[in-house]
Amino acid sequence: MIAVLTAILNLIELKMFIFKQESLMIQFIELSKNYGDVKALKNVSFEVKKGEILGLLGPNGAGKTTTYRILTGYLKPTSGTIKVKDYDVNEDIFEIKKMIGYLPESAPIYKDMLVYDYLNYIADIRKVSSSRKLSHIKELADICRLNNVMHKTIDELSKGYRQRVGIAHALMGDPDILVLDEPTSGLDPNQIVETREIIRRIGKEKTIIFSTHILSEAEATCDRVVIMDEGEIKADDTIENLKKSTNEDKFENIFRKITRGS
Repeated sequence: MIAVLTAILNLIELKMFIFKQESLMIQFIELSKNYGDVKALKNVSFEVKKGEILGLLGPNGAGKTTTYRILTGYLKPTSGTIKVKDYDVNEDIFEIKKMIGYLPESAPIYKDMLVYDYLNYIADIRKVSSSRKLSHIKELADICRLNNVMHKTIDELSKGYRQRVGIAHALMGDPDILVLDEPTSGLDPNQIVETREIIRRIGKEKTIIFSTHILSEAEATCDRVVIMDEGEIKADDTIENLKKSTNEDKFENIFRKITRGS
């Protein structure tokens, strides 16, 4: 009887382990990056689940952008690694790039192009098939609410609309993961709300990592936050749990206590 119970427990543990592995989309494993004598990242480790919206937060210089650049293949780590599904950033970066849509803080878009022409150009770069391209562009125009500006040059657009074009760029090719670095930076309050709604809508189907200095946006958008400071992880939890553990109602105060702003 004891042997049977032990076998059942072992089977349950195995199934739980397999489920956990299948639910993980990204694993940051003891990630470090040095720029000469400057240690930008110091043994950073955390995980991102499939379908999760994770806020990677921290003051300027915390290491967020360096983390993004390693994840997206723009930099190599000094040590440690990142695994995306079964791929390792040190060995399979081209496979990983196919799975990621990246919107850096300053979206690299060609302002003299029409919105439609630009998205068509990005579709070609991302190797979207000719049979699917038109419907995919229309789908992204609907998601990012670009239908009324598709005929305009990007230079004519407000910053809010340019950010929407950047998000559509990141979504081109239907990647599993979106990495958004300060997607609401410089936007007015209405544009921020609109961008948040787009991110939440996308987050129903994608895994999203994004950064923001607007802490109310993180609170309204994220399933979980990882707070960095000076290249290290200072907190990793839901905002609700952080409020309970610190007996603090305002997330801004929690952020300041955790980082060097306290």
